[in-house]
Amino acid sequence: MLARVFSGATVGLDSIPIEVEVDIASQGLPSFTIVGLPDKAVEEAKERVRSAIKNSGADFPSRRITVNLAPADLPKEGPGFDLPIALGLLIASGQLKADLNKALVLGELSLDGSL
Repeated sequence: MLARVFSGATVGLDSIPIEVEVDIASQGLPSFTIVGLPDKAVEEAKERVRSAIKNSGADFPSRRITVNLAPADLPKEGPGFDLPIALGLLIASGQLKADLNKALVLGELSLDGSL
């Protein structure tokens, strides 16, 4: 299942909208991949998001997970993509029913799930 959450990034003095797409495949080996020019902090979001979801009492899907940060040609920096990735995972896995089409989400998660 696919979920989309909108976030943002700063490039110089400009704010750029970023679309966070989360796909949970029904087939394939379990994995968690983030694509779309993530920096080290964004790449590390995999571990923060996994721990935050589990420690909040929700189920972390043991499936093939792909997160795309679009547009792919802009570098994505910092831990602010933790929250949109986590929300996308919860929506795509059916654990959260939310319509975030009119929201812009940005936030870092701690390992216990707090913002």
